[in-house]
Order: sequence, then structure tokens, then C-alpha cells
Amino acid sequence: MGENVCYGDHVGHLCVLASDDKFEEIKQLTRNPEYICFNCGRVADCEANLCNPMPLK
Repeated sequence: MGENVCYGDHVGHLCVLASDDKFEEIKQLTRNPEYICFNCGRVADCEANLCNPMPLK
């Protein structure tokens, strides 16, 4: 993977939500993923929920 960089405000990123055991919220944010985090490989509907997003397509 690439360099671990976090763009934007880290609050609301999937990695933070997972560390806080907010899995129901994560389910809502990953229903139709269009982005993948270049740091951790998590996917999300919106790039704002990832540290280092890139489009899946």
C-alpha cells in the first residue's frame, strides 16, 4: 500500500469508527462503496470517511 497519510479531519473516518466499536454506523457508510482507502483498504460510499481515499472505478 501507499504512504499512510490522513487527509482532512480524522473524525468520522472508518478507522476511528471501528476503534470506537461503531459498527452499525460503519454499515450505513459502506452500503454502496465507491472509494477505497489507500492506507488500510477499507471501502466507503463517500471519500470523506477515509483517510487516503481513491475511487474504486
